[in-house]
Amino acid sequence: MASTADIKNGVVLNIDGQLWTIIEFQHVKPGKGGAFVRTKMKNVVTGKTVDKTFNAGAKIETENVDRRDFQYLYADGESYVFMDVTDYDQLHVPAAVVGDAINFMLENQAVTLGLHNGNPLFIELPASVVLLITHTDPGLQGDRSTGGTKPATVETGYEIQVPLFLETGTKVKVDTRTGDYLGRVND
Repeated sequence: MASTADIKNGVVLNIDGQLWTIIEFQHVKPGKGGAFVRTKMKNVVTGKTVDKTFNAGAKIETENVDRRDFQYLYADGESYVFMDVTDYDQLHVPAAVVGDAINFMLENQAVTLGLHNGNPLFIELPASVVLLITHTDPGLQGDRSTGGTKPATVETGYEIQVPLFLETGTKVKVDTRTGDYLGRVND
């Protein structure tokens, strides 16, 4: 057992059998009344974010979540296969754990997996990835200066919005958190 003094960003708490990671915290000592800790927590499994306040000195239960580097290998039916880069063990991760991350993962891509007692809980991708546009409609003449966007399909099959001047075969940088176009990549 730990106390509220041990709360820091990234610490994983076990609250009512569910794992929550601390996103933000603030120790508050008002002039009147007891001190408390205000936190913003994210459910490790579902991704739901909640605010929770703990009284100062309250006992909390922390959990160990091991973050290790893996390499994405391939999709295998209802799961995805990752390889531990340190000991080359392969791990099958269910599609529910991978979630939307599959929209930005190519084979042999490095990712970080969060493991609790050997069970995969979440996947952390790099902040941005470079993907190839496999299909987009050509921009119309005169549309280049308007700053508009058009849909484009990238090599993972995900559809993003890109500027009108981009064509099929262009490599683009994509934000893995929002799916937004960040810029063109020149080789």
